[in-house]
This record gives sequence, C-alpha cells and structure tokens, in this order.
Amino acid sequence: MANEILIVGSVALDSVKTPFGEVKEALGGSATYASYSASFFTSVRLVGVIGEDFPKEHIGLLKDKGIHIEGLQVAKGKTFRWAGSYEYDLNEAHTLATELNVFETFKPKIPAEYKKSDFVFLANIDPDLQLSVLDQVEKPKLVACDTMNLWIRIKPDALKKVIKRVDFLFINEGEARQFANTSSLVKAGRILQSWGPKHVVIKKGEHGALLFGQNTFFAAPAFPLEDVYDPTGAGDTFAGGFFGYVAQQGGDISDVTLRRAVVFGTAMASFTVEKFSLERLKTLTMEQISSRVRILKELSHFDQP
Repeated sequence: MANEILIVGSVALDSVKTPFGEVKEALGGSATYASYSASFFTSVRLVGVIGEDFPKEHIGLLKDKGIHIEGLQVAKGKTFRWAGSYEYDLNEAHTLATELNVFETFKPKIPAEYKKSDFVFLANIDPDLQLSVLDQVEKPKLVACDTMNLWIRIKPDALKKVIKRVDFLFINEGEARQFANTSSLVKAGRILQSWGPKHVVIKKGEHGALLFGQNTFFAAPAFPLEDVYDPTGAGDTFAGGFFGYVAQQGGDISDVTLRRAVVFGTAMASFTVEKFSLERLKTLTMEQISSRVRILKELSHFDQP
C-alpha cells in the first residue's frame, strides 16, 4: 500500500485515575495512540520497544487493526509504565510515577523497508532519538513531530535541530508558550514556524486547535462532549488522525486539505477521551468519524451578513 506512515515513539502500559474512573496498566504510549488513529486513513508502520511482560492481547489489537509491527522491538525487561491522575480540570495531567524500564535504553532501529516510507511521524520521544530516526530514513515526502515540556526544558537545542528538519510540528498550548517564551499563542506559532517547520499545529485540548501554515491560519473548535472520561493520548490521537488524513491524500498540503486534516484530527481525539485507553477507538467506524466531522463543519459554519 502506498502512502505508508512510519511512526516512532513510546508503547506503554498506563495507570490512570480521573474523577470518573480508573484503569491499571492499560494500553498507552504516544506511538500507540498515533498509530491506531492514523490506521483509519492509511497504512501504518510502528517502531517502538516493549518488554517481555507486554500483554499478547495488545499485540493482537495492533495486528487486527492492520498496523505493521515488524519494527516493534521486544527487549529483556519490563515495558515502559506511566501512572497519572486528573482532577476536574482534565487539561492537566499529574504524573504519579514513570518507570522507563526497557524504554530507557531504546534506540530505534528502522527496518530496511520502513526506511522508504513516504511519511514519517516522530511521536513524543527524546529529540536525540528523533534525530537518529531522521538520519535513517530515505527522502520521505513529509515529516512531522510531536514533543513535550520535558524536552523543551532539558534538550531545547536538540529539539530545535529536529524541528528544523520537519514539515509539521505538533505541540500543545502550554508547550508552545514555554518554547517560544511568549504568552501569545499567535506569536508562539509564528516564532516556532521561523525555526524551520513549514506548518505548526498548536493543540488546545477542549478549546480546539490552531494551524499555522505557509499561507494560511486556521482555528478549529473542539467537538463539544458531555462526557469526558480520560484525556490521556488525545493529543497523540489528534496528530495521528491529522497526519493519517494528509497521507491518505497523497501528501497534499493545500489549504483545503490541511484544514480538513485539523478537523479529522479533532474528531479522532474527541472519540479517544470518551473512554479510558483505546477502548472507544476499538469500536470506532469511519461512518462515525465522518458523521462527527460533518457536525464540526455545521457547528463552525456561518453566512456572512
């Protein structure tokens, strides 16, 4: 299948508690959410690392979704684990524990066939690892990356080297302000763009997303939900849906396609938060995705007087 996306990042077991419930050692990780989301639109090649204790049913779930896992390394030891909690402000996660385990010594090895992938998404991992992936791939059409506040704080120079080499930077609003050293998201987006990426997408959680393009600026609302159970992985799901849609369109980066990509990513993220882990995504259909995209279009449309 053409238009394959190579996705490199973390595969984890998450323990999450919110005011609406709790799960222990559920499937998580930046690459997991992004891959599952992108797989609704195009072929996905996942590269990550798991321990010997990684549940077989999770492997089965990824395979059943058609995600290629030949690049999923199994290392001696335990799988990466993260534990966190949310209060009623679900925009902010409180990390309770991080056990890197096999992820601590992870060095992405890109299989020969994967190196020729048309699209590369560097999910949230150490920017030095992201650079090592970029050094291994062969002339992809488009490259995107995500990051987090930790790397902005402790490895800003390496992160700047990464974003200089990508076409899309995904970043949340707090991280954008932190990295660009400004309170204005519009200024932050333009500053980040000036550092190399052609497009910057700022994720604003329940307040939607902003797209800064070469010749465009677009603001999309979030899908209004009555029930939100767990926002973990929503940003990764958004990025996977966005980039998956762009890949499905053959890498078209026209204004029309990118605006649609933002809305498809928004729809994907809205499903993720309705249940814990990937539980809602497991039962999701393209018909449901398209329906939610149509509703988002209607919600934000108006006729000029």
